[in-house]
Amino acid sequence: MDVQMAAFHCADSFLKQLMVTKLSQCQYALPLLIPDPFTQQIAFPLWTFRQIRKSWKTKNTNNEFISQIQPVCRAQTPMVSFFRFGSVSSSKSQLMNSLINEKHNTFFHRNCPGSSKTRVLMDGVVEIAWFCPSGKNTDKFNDCIAFCNLHGDAGHNEKQLQILTEMASVNVVLLPQLQSNDTGMIRVKKLYNDSKPFICLFAESDSALTETPQGKYKIGLKNRSQSDISEELRKAVNDCLSLSSSKSSFPFILEDVSKHSDIIVDEKNDDDCRSGNEAAQQMMSLLKNKKLTVIKESLLPYQGKLWHQWCQKNKELHRLQINESDMESTKKNRDLMKIREQQQEYDINEFMTLFIKKMNSGAAEKMFFLKWLGILLDENISADLTALHHKFNEQWSTVLKLKENNDKSRKLKAEEKKLEGMSEELQAAAFGLEHIMREVGQIYESCLSVQKIKSGLEFEISYLPSLAAEMMISGFPLELMDGDAAHVPVIWITAVLEELIQKLGDKRVFVLSVLGIQSSGKSTMLNAMFGLQFAVSAGRCTRGAFMQLVRVSDEMKKQLNLDYILVVDTEGLRSAELAGRSTRHHDNEMATFVVGLANLTLINIFGENLSEMQDILQIVVQAFLRMKKVKLNPSCVFVHQNVSDITAVEKNMEGRRRLQETLDEMTKLAAKEEVYDAERFSDVIEFDIRNDVKYFAQLWEGNPPMAPTNPYYCENIQELKKTIMSHASKSERMKLIDLKDRIQDLWEALLNEKFVFSFQNSLEITAYRRLETEYNKWSWTLRSAMLETEHKLQNKIENGAINEVEEKYLNIQLKEQSIRVKNLMSDFFEKDTDSEILIQWKNSFEIKIQELQETIIRETNRKLNGILQQRDVKKIIDAQRTKHENALFEKSKELALKLKDQAKDEVMLKNEFDLFWNEFVKQIVTDTPINDIDILKEVKLLLSDIYKSAPVDSWTESSECSDVLSVQSYSDYVQLKKSSGFTGHIKNAYKAAKEKIGRVLSKEDEIQLRIFVTDVAQQIERKIVSFNIAKMGFNISCIQQLVDYIKTRVKQHQEGQVNYVFKNEFFMDLVHCIFRRANKTFTQQHRLFREANDPVLYLEKKKEEYYSIFQKHLQGAASSVIFGEILCQKLKERIEQSVYRNSARDLIDGISITCESLNGGRINLEKHILKFLAEKKNFSAYLDYINYPREHFENFIRDEVSQYMTLNLNVSVFPKMKENIELLQKKIMEAVHESFEHVQANSGDIDLWLKIFTQQLSDVLIFSEKDLHGVKHDDVDDFNLLKEVLTTKLPAIMPDTSKEFNTDTFYKKLDRTDRIDEILIDHVRSVKPPALKQKTMLEITVFFSTE
Repeated sequence: MDVQMAAFHCADSFLKQLMVTKLSQCQYALPLLIPDPFTQQIAFPLWTFRQIRKSWKTKNTNNEFISQIQPVCRAQTPMVSFFRFGSVSSSKSQLMNSLINEKHNTFFHRNCPGSSKTRVLMDGVVEIAWFCPSGKNTDKFNDCIAFCNLHGDAGHNEKQLQILTEMASVNVVLLPQLQSNDTGMIRVKKLYNDSKPFICLFAESDSALTETPQGKYKIGLKNRSQSDISEELRKAVNDCLSLSSSKSSFPFILEDVSKHSDIIVDEKNDDDCRSGNEAAQQMMSLLKNKKLTVIKESLLPYQGKLWHQWCQKNKELHRLQINESDMESTKKNRDLMKIREQQQEYDINEFMTLFIKKMNSGAAEKMFFLKWLGILLDENISADLTALHHKFNEQWSTVLKLKENNDKSRKLKAEEKKLEGMSEELQAAAFGLEHIMREVGQIYESCLSVQKIKSGLEFEISYLPSLAAEMMISGFPLELMDGDAAHVPVIWITAVLEELIQKLGDKRVFVLSVLGIQSSGKSTMLNAMFGLQFAVSAGRCTRGAFMQLVRVSDEMKKQLNLDYILVVDTEGLRSAELAGRSTRHHDNEMATFVVGLANLTLINIFGENLSEMQDILQIVVQAFLRMKKVKLNPSCVFVHQNVSDITAVEKNMEGRRRLQETLDEMTKLAAKEEVYDAERFSDVIEFDIRNDVKYFAQLWEGNPPMAPTNPYYCENIQELKKTIMSHASKSERMKLIDLKDRIQDLWEALLNEKFVFSFQNSLEITAYRRLETEYNKWSWTLRSAMLETEHKLQNKIENGAINEVEEKYLNIQLKEQSIRVKNLMSDFFEKDTDSEILIQWKNSFEIKIQELQETIIRETNRKLNGILQQRDVKKIIDAQRTKHENALFEKSKELALKLKDQAKDEVMLKNEFDLFWNEFVKQIVTDTPINDIDILKEVKLLLSDIYKSAPVDSWTESSECSDVLSVQSYSDYVQLKKSSGFTGHIKNAYKAAKEKIGRVLSKEDEIQLRIFVTDVAQQIERKIVSFNIAKMGFNISCIQQLVDYIKTRVKQHQEGQVNYVFKNEFFMDLVHCIFRRANKTFTQQHRLFREANDPVLYLEKKKEEYYSIFQKHLQGAASSVIFGEILCQKLKERIEQSVYRNSARDLIDGISITCESLNGGRINLEKHILKFLAEKKNFSAYLDYINYPREHFENFIRDEVSQYMTLNLNVSVFPKMKENIELLQKKIMEAVHESFEHVQANSGDIDLWLKIFTQQLSDVLIFSEKDLHGVKHDDVDDFNLLKEVLTTKLPAIMPDTSKEFNTDTFYKKLDRTDRIDEILIDHVRSVKPPALKQKTMLEITVFFSTE
């Protein structure tokens, strides 16, 4: 004890406080009154008690147990004082220990190991300890009691005795045989006659407990057992306390000791301590009359809703959907800046201004200020937090009870909502020094982001990181990850680390982190190992991760080659208070961050069960496999806490082997998912099963609150510390600047990741991806069925059989397949081997498949109604075509009759027909011309009307105009924005200088602009295709829409987060460049429209057919023969169209099964794209995918389909074509026979025959009666001959795949919407499973780094 007191006398105020706090945690007595070894002046170290809090349970007036947590300085408890006069053989301290804890030496005494007979510094020292009841029947006392022990002869320590006897509720004196006139005896008599309860212990008496007057007791010690004495003394103390309580005596309050005169109180005697207290009290005065749950909202607005919105938006920006455009990205960037601007507009209130001002005090005063502020804030929230936790636990129990009873009523939802509200209240109520520093960080980040200096500030914004760096150097932890927002404030952390480098130099650091389930002893372990200050109470609901610097001693620096150890502590995983908030994603993200950041991570496990941490570790491993860009080299040590068996190491060799197998198995599973070569856990995270598994004894010997620490725990701590030092000596050297870069890179990678963090473990990921594959099959079943219905309805629309399409009808058509899909889903979720895992997603996937079904029906309805519109637009053209065909048919027939006698002169007949044909066509050109279009001319006219001064007069297809898409630099097209304020003048001068030398834009700006103009051009191309000019024809309004779109995009871009504006020439050149490139697309689309609708072109294609009919008339063929041949010629084109369209749809099923990249969900497709990029090793293709993911995505599908068609031409494509030809031929022949039988049965004419024939084919062919309106057929009456002609001619008009077919012709014969690749692109784009997947830079990099 003399050694302890010597260290205490030599320590400064902060070390004294740390020593006393640690002694209290270990259940040792604490120095209360200390005589100066030289002057004998009595000192009361009140400051050293400020951080100590005691908890206990007592009964209230209703006989209910209530919990209390109070700081010992202000706790109101009875106090029992022990002292002696003279020299006695019995140990007073040992006797006190038997009262408080028989198994622990709370007070050090003469019989303890290492004790000595003589005392040098302990004489006159008063120690204090508290007994805290646990609320059990075994408690020795029913209330919290303070016990004070005066070391040495009380007769020689008058001042200490006076203080104790005045403040005690019960005085206990230990006496030898004294003379009546002895000064000690005189003092005893005085105490005996006082009204306070008094207990005398006689060393030379063997009498049992005796009560003299009320409240006065005698107990003999001589020749009596220790247990009997302890029992009697305990009874006497309890009786005295009951008597004292009934007399309403004043309770003992530790702070009141300072009221005594002639003693030195450290808090009053130290100017820095006093100043720090006054500053902290000044800040606390600003919290008066404020409700705890709204303090943060009112005093710390920078870290409130706006900060949380910014964090969410930032994650959305990094996790853009694969179909989101550059414009959407720009909008999110603009939103982020707007939030920062709103955040920066908050006033920096008096509370924060005062805090920052006090942080600029002297070093010692600042340390006291921070300590005091932390202590006072804890005291301020303690009572309310305890009450909130009590309410939360009661509410949680209510919810659990309802769940156990399978209650699914509204009451459960209401109770869960109430629980969520309490969870939010708990989070809001937590208010400590870390929240104030978080506010400082957000003030700094917001001001730096918007590059504005707030007016009227009493401090420099740029100085804030320096304050945080000084705190870290002084030993305070700093928040690394904001747990409330689940975000790392990278700008702030980077600035603080840069300040650390400035103040310390670029020191070498070893990063140690800890990870574990809530209340598994993480912070306690770190505090015990390094003497740190991490919060260890479950009452504080702080979330996130904190880092603290530990300086390495000069001696250890040489051994470890390190300057500092940076310890990273984290919140407990699977927190009960936060269970209502989907914490899985947050826990997995934070675990990956701290494991990736550290050189070594301690995986803290309560007991020997790894199951909870195993799930998190699987996610960490899988995340690392997806984040090779960051080049992590983590290692870990498993620490099993609370393992009481001292032979655990030997007994758990089999357990270690199973642990190794489990870790390896989960790594293989994760590696398989990520296409990575890893067989063992140690391939990803360095780990040695023989040396990196530790078993810790339980922290406490017995049950709290009176249980002392377990000495074996301390030994385990030392052993673990050696292991850590061993890792540190072998680890890769990292400097502070490397740490700064690692934090930035790792957080950037985590921001880009989302998918893997949403799962509990790798098994879940595997199950989910299998579910995705099934979902893709279910969705294709629905889409395939709707495509078939769509084709049938499209035929009927074109044939004029129907004039409207309703969603209700489409629903009925899809009902059968919808029921089938629902049954397939039900079977999968119920019968799959992982059904217990899959069940959690059943509801979301059922909702999603229903949404998909509605989307498919809605899209199909829109498309079919579009075809109806197209049909109406073409009515005039079709009417003109019919008129021309009818006239042509009649006139060619007349010519044939006229030249019938000259039928043998083939040359003359051909010349006569050509002459007739040319005259007829010339007349049509005059009647119905469809002119060519000149896009650049139309754009020029439009812009000339809008911009009178626009230099567009010289625009032509070959005009020399800057190609905006391929210029070397955009500097000539922009002008830098002007800055305002004092610093703005300097910036403007700098910008002017850059403009003079032509270096306006940075490299990043150039890249951003190039991406922008390329995206605009691609969007224009896509819009042109959507106009469907090939079907609907060209309209000048198309040009207007496109120009307006370009104008809007340009305006949005320059209003975004850029420091320049565009010159007028940029818009003009961009429009010209885009339309010059788009001219080809317009021309091709218009050509297709002309080919389909221009009567001249149409008739030119039919010339040979009409000449054939002309020859038949010359030969005098029957009307039935001529009509049959005309019918076959009309059918030929439509048969070909139907065969190609049906074959395309049928081939998709084969492609989906055979082609690996297309037989799963979107994630599977992305994986194959990335794998292809890695194998190709073409960096330009890699950049193309990063910048234009949608286009790359679509082109990849097109290439896959084209490759499949080429490789499987003879195996799949030809057989499928042949099958469809045979089916269609059979269907046509059935229609011929059916119409023949119907006419025969009803004595019908050719019109009835044609009506029945076309009706029979309306589902499979676009062919109707109107197709023959131009052919006179009223004289056809020989139906047997007609049937014979059709039966004979039909095989000849069926497509011959062996002669006509190749991959190119296959696509040429199909409309864009019927192409295999376009159908698959639409399908993959629309199929979006509930857990969304994003294309990320991270995923791209995975496959490149793998290769």
